Amino acid sequence: MNYHLSKLPERTAKPRQAGFTMAMDKGLSVREAEDFMSIASPHVDIVKLGWATSYVTPNLKEKIKAYHDAGVPCYFGGTLFEAFVIRNQFDDYRKVLDEYGLGYAEVSDGSIDLDHDKKLNYISQLAKQVTVLSEVGSKDADKIIPPYQWIDLMQKELDAGAWKVIGEAREGGNVGLFRSTGEVRSGLVQEILTKIPFEKIIWEAPQKAQQVWFIQLLGSNVNLGNIAPNEVIPLETIRLGLRGDTFLHFLGITRKKDNTAPPFHAD
Repeated sequence: MNYHLSKLPERTAKPRQAGFTMAMDKGLSVREAEDFMSIASPHVDIVKLGWATSYVTPNLKEKIKAYHDAGVPCYFGGTLFEAFVIRNQFDDYRKVLDEYGLGYAEVSDGSIDLDHDKKLNYISQLAKQVTVLSEVGSKDADKIIPPYQWIDLMQKELDAGAWKVIGEAREGGNVGLFRSTGEVRSGLVQEILTKIPFEKIIWEAPQKAQQVWFIQLLGSNVNLGNIAPNEVIPLETIRLGLRGDTFLHFLGITRKKDNTAPPFHAD
């Protein structure tokens, strides 16, 4: 860091299992990806090329190279996997992963009805080729999955070979883990955490209020995903208690009701 501040929460170092930040690239140019990496690569663990944007992105190999040159892996969004599967082109999908030199893949069923045993089989097959991230939850706001089922799906997908499971929220943060207003389904999250290891879950949390909620609940080293490129640095300050939303949280100070903080004296 650029200078010393005491009493900051300890952040895990890359490569890490917890404190993971997954950023979402929704169509950056090669130059924009290079610029993004020039400022944010220390704080980004992996980049998702959102949904099926990779299909229409020009200079795709050059953009992937920009991320890999910065030491940051990237992968295609789960919707692309679904687009191949629904067309009975799973083998073609595997060839595409090899063609573009990708070491990660996302398996999801947020847009299609996919028998769960078939999903587990896809995870198992892909896990022999790449590191698999599997997404749980639907993009359909009207489809409510009860907590026990989230837990069962997540555990089975981990057992099938997924490295981590992703809690669905879409890029807008208004389905799955969240209500249409963006409010966290807190009971769901807390129940999931009674059974699924903290470090095995990436919580999609594109909105700042959602990021703050998870950090206040689970600390600086919670895994968060679907972070916009221009929000990676702001997220890191939230993780460290260097933004107003978590400024007092890691100092153990309770904000006064009049919103003025008591004086803080370093030891």
